[in-house]
Amino acid sequence: MLRESADALLSGVRFGKFVSVGAVGAVFDVTTTTALIVGLGVLGEYAKLVGAEVAIIVMFAINERWTFSELGDSGVTPTLGRFVRSNVVRSGGLAVQFLIVRAFRQVELTLPFLGIDLWQLIPIPIAIGASVLLNYVAESLLTWRVTSA
Repeated sequence: MLRESADALLSGVRFGKFVSVGAVGAVFDVTTTTALIVGLGVLGEYAKLVGAEVAIIVMFAINERWTFSELGDSGVTPTLGRFVRSNVVRSGGLAVQFLIVRAFRQVELTLPFLGIDLWQLIPIPIAIGASVLLNYVAESLLTWRVTSA
């Protein structure tokens, strides 16, 4: 059983799909977060929380229909259960992202460019990248319960 789970996690096709979906999520995340920071003056770490949740919703919908489409029972109740689990397991990745953005904010530096402080935006893609592997393993095992390739 453990070997089957490990083989399933090492599926290059599934991981490729997951990363592709993550790229779409990253666009939603970065766009939302940047709009909140630049457009509304929201602090980076709080804007990041909103951006991440928007991305989580988008990624869940795509992963449900594409990456893990063959897994899990159909119907509203099982899908809502997976959605809730997805939000819970991604909280670990979100915590990593939040801490990275917070750490960058502790460094008093500015990088002005066209009226925007790039230093506030630099940690966003770093934070997203740091949580990819954690999210892949947690989503595979806990949300969609991958057990075989």
